[in-house]
Amino acid sequence: MTDEAATVRPDRRAELAAGLARVRARIADACAAAGRDRAEVTMIAVTKTYPAGDVVALAGLGVTDVGENRDQEAAPKAAEVAAAGVAVRWHFIGQLQRNKARSVVRYADVVHSVDSVRLARALDAASAGRDRPLDALVQVSIDGDPARGGALPDSADPDRGLGPVAEALAGAGGLRLAGLMAVAPLGWEPERAFARLAEVAARFRDRHPEATALSAGMSGDLEPAIEYGATHVRVGSALLGMRPTLR
Repeated sequence: MTDEAATVRPDRRAELAAGLARVRARIADACAAAGRDRAEVTMIAVTKTYPAGDVVALAGLGVTDVGENRDQEAAPKAAEVAAAGVAVRWHFIGQLQRNKARSVVRYADVVHSVDSVRLARALDAASAGRDRPLDALVQVSIDGDPARGGALPDSADPDRGLGPVAEALAGAGGLRLAGLMAVAPLGWEPERAFARLAEVAARFRDRHPEATALSAGMSGDLEPAIEYGATHVRVGSALLGMRPTLR
């Protein structure tokens, strides 16, 4: 076990336990309000900028799913957590460049941010040595702005259209099409954003009924995300506290 991963201050462990209890209560309340089974919603602890020791502590508190959004931070952190003898399910949730695909597939169990056919092909090629398929979600652009990340729901663009990206994942031997991911656009009320996402997801599942994951909602908007069908919520600051300054 590495020194950092082995050493988690008791006060920090208590902070994490308190944050986890608050977030779990919010998720349970949101599920009850939406008439959903609590077991339908997975919390992903987003640990970007936090040390491996926090991941180890969270795992000890029963957290099984951890998210990161930068490969240069995630790869060594995942290695450190593994060296500590702790197993979690790693979710890569950030924008991913094709040249990082080979690194990400070494530790990630799920990639949430596939938004182009070219990226799907790069991940498939990089996954050749894995012992199981890599779960992949198509990141959807809710507002359809091509300047931002996300596949375009109402476009036939051969690289960025939602349909072509989904088909590329579904047909890839090293990947498993698991569902959709989205972030509420700036300036949109969360309810409007997630209602739009629910419409896209309903049409998507008509064509891909096995791809039922819907990754949506973060610390500030997890309740409306759950109301509109999120199966995975990505929680950082509400769980771990205010983030340290990015280096």
